Amino acid sequence: QVQLVESGGGLVQAGGSLRLSCAASGRTFSSYAMGWFRQAPGKEREFVAAITWNGPNTYYADSVKGRFTISRDNAKNTVYLQTNSLEPEETAVYYCAAARRIPRVVGDTDYWGQGTQVTVST
Repeated sequence: QVQLVESGGGLVQAGGSLRLSCAASGRTFSSYAMGWFRQAPGKEREFVAAITWNGPNTYYADSVKGRFTISRDNAKNTVYLQTNSLEPEETAVYYCAAARRIPRVVGDTDYWGQGTQVTVST
């Protein structure tokens, strides 16, 4: 079992940045690939970024490449998402995900966090 708790969301102006964190419980954290998804009101949950269990390989949605960075610290059981140059249309609940394989679609994910709200104002 893996429990995930996100933090770091909030209100930011367009062009601003936020650093999201996801703290995981469980001794097997380092064996899971981790990811971030987001869900805007009335829309489906979509992939944002993912990282392999040991960190060397990362994956991003085309819409966030060059602006978002995913990283992990296995010693702290934490995965991060640095979000830069945020746009109002990126207002959503951001969810942390853990999976045995790279979580690039919702169906790949084994565990979800409760989500953290990111609101980008104009």
